[in-house]
Amino acid sequence: MKAGKVLLTSGVIIAVATFFYFDLQHYLSLDMLKSQKQQILQSVSLHPYLTALAYFFIYIIATGLSLPGATILTLAGGMIFGLLWGTLLVSFASTIGATLAFLIARYLLRDWVEARFGKRMASINDGLKKDGAFYLLSLRLIPVFPFFMINLVMGITEIPLWTYYWVSQLGMLPATLVYVNAGTQLAEIQSLSDIASPGLLLSLVLVGLFPLIAKFVLFKLKHYRLYSRFSKPESFDNNLLVIGAGSGGLVTAYIAAAVKAKVTLVEKHKMGGDCLNTGCVPSKALIRSAKFLAQSKRSQEFGIRHAKLEYDFADIMQRVHQVIKQIEPHDSVARYRELGVNVVQGEARIKTPWEVEIITPKGVKAVTTKNIVIATGAQPFVPPIPGIEQVKRLTSDTLWQLTELPKTLLVLGGGPIGCELSQSFQRLGSQVIQVEMASRLLIREDEDVSEQVLKRFIQEGVDVRLSHTAKAFKLEQGQQIMLAEHQGKTVEIVFDQVLVAIGRKANVKGFGLDNLEIELSPQQTIQTNLFQQTNYPNIYAVGDVAGPYQFTHTAAHQAWYAAVNALFGKFWRFKTDYSVIPWSTFIDPEVARVGLNEQDARQQNIAYEVTRYDISDLDRAIADNSAEGFIKVLTPPGKDKILGVTIVSEHAGDLLAEFVLAMKHGLGLNAILSTIHIYPTLAEANKYVAGNWKRQHVSSRLLHWLQSYHRWMRKS
Repeated sequence: MKAGKVLLTSGVIIAVATFFYFDLQHYLSLDMLKSQKQQILQSVSLHPYLTALAYFFIYIIATGLSLPGATILTLAGGMIFGLLWGTLLVSFASTIGATLAFLIARYLLRDWVEARFGKRMASINDGLKKDGAFYLLSLRLIPVFPFFMINLVMGITEIPLWTYYWVSQLGMLPATLVYVNAGTQLAEIQSLSDIASPGLLLSLVLVGLFPLIAKFVLFKLKHYRLYSRFSKPESFDNNLLVIGAGSGGLVTAYIAAAVKAKVTLVEKHKMGGDCLNTGCVPSKALIRSAKFLAQSKRSQEFGIRHAKLEYDFADIMQRVHQVIKQIEPHDSVARYRELGVNVVQGEARIKTPWEVEIITPKGVKAVTTKNIVIATGAQPFVPPIPGIEQVKRLTSDTLWQLTELPKTLLVLGGGPIGCELSQSFQRLGSQVIQVEMASRLLIREDEDVSEQVLKRFIQEGVDVRLSHTAKAFKLEQGQQIMLAEHQGKTVEIVFDQVLVAIGRKANVKGFGLDNLEIELSPQQTIQTNLFQQTNYPNIYAVGDVAGPYQFTHTAAHQAWYAAVNALFGKFWRFKTDYSVIPWSTFIDPEVARVGLNEQDARQQNIAYEVTRYDISDLDRAIADNSAEGFIKVLTPPGKDKILGVTIVSEHAGDLLAEFVLAMKHGLGLNAILSTIHIYPTLAEANKYVAGNWKRQHVSSRLLHWLQSYHRWMRKS
């Protein structure tokens, strides 16, 4: 591959250099064409087919190598072959040549461009998949844009070859006709400006707008067909109606009320959604209690000979519910009504794009709304494993009703939820058996992260079973048993209760999506565009039900875009920005990440360098007896731009915030290095990893000169 690219690049360079070195451009001028007109026509009359073939290939080579002179060659086509044959020859030769330039650019440049600008190219390619033909046709119809630049730029995208060919041939045809026809009247042309007059250019620009106008008309027709079977109200009760009062729904309603829009928020269960009631809040409360127990067992590390704690699992679970109750007012009905939100507790059913039926204990009420935001969240996914309905099954939703600690808890899943709860219950006194079908825990993180987590779990007594695939459950002589496949053999695992933590599925059933035929993604989430819109432009979706991330903070992030686009999209719309998305797994030590890690960079073929700092060297971590973990930063080779950061450490999620801010605002490691950090804090680790990067990139030549300078200064 490399040899082929070198050979092709050399050939192109030699051909272009030859063209300019021997001043071949001299032959592609208007004066030369006019002066040689009679000789050319005489040659054509003697050898018509040979001349046509030679002309055809010269044109292909000129456009394929992006050489100047295509306009003169087009005029020559009209002069030599007339309007009909000249147009045919130029049309096919120019398109084949343009496609050749397109292929050269794709072969030589696309891999390099994708390696450097992978994320930007991904969004461009997504747009071209939908509307590439329209945009390319517009560019081809407007000769203001240099065609050779279009060839090169399109070559580095993923637009299909055949689409590029036929659109180019069609799009270049009007300009080809104009210039070939001008060539038939060559004697009347004094300069190229006689052809490309302002009036002609304006006409071609207007023609170039036709595909965009056609796209707009098609959008309107699609819009009409989509909404035609529904009756649109003359006026609306609400500017916005939000279904679901989790993070995404609450933030959407909050923003709408803040800008004085009329907004109704419908929740069928509990305000605050999963995060408050069954997710983030209760799990972190449980993790904190479990961590306190774990630290008490390490008392001698802190100079305390003996520490004995008495506790009851039921009391710990009671504390969890007290924490929920303490936070509840932040998300309560009363608070949101004070903010100006019309909160209705009931079950929503979307009847039309503008009408929602709300079923409440007091009856059924139909309300109209200009826009709808769906924020119905997700629920734990329970796989259809044979026999699973026979055993004592828990999920992250039902876990919080426990009052007795399971003696042996089987945790199915090695992702963030499975890991957080495995470590917590092991610390609380259960014997946890964690089963993961993959070869390591936290499969989305790098291998060194997985190894660190596995080592800690084993130290704490968690029985981790990797590469085990659950096949069935059974009851045998009063025992609950899971059958798992491991290395081709069947393994039996006995347990008291099983916690299923292998993922979550979006809540897309039961509130009218089928009635409207709202499109779903392959992941069975609601399909949205970059503005959070569904296939109905006035219906939006945010949070877990929309994906692609299932985090509370990304739901809130999407909610801002949905609210603003729904309320003000007639004037200006904003694309959801996913460029810097952080997350954390709250095990001990925590694992936090933003941007790329090494396995992501390799998969996306992005060149990177790794800079690492071990927490074991940090003064504050040593003082706290938490000197475990590392910070790993990915940067482009030779640059301090931050591509991604992974932190394994106490309070990793908090430490990550500085890097999130830096990435969001384009600050590099040099900026972090030049920032004062309080001593002694864990945050100093961020500065030290930046210092490690700096030391790796100091010029050895510069250091040699500095050494010589200081030697000279000592002698002077």
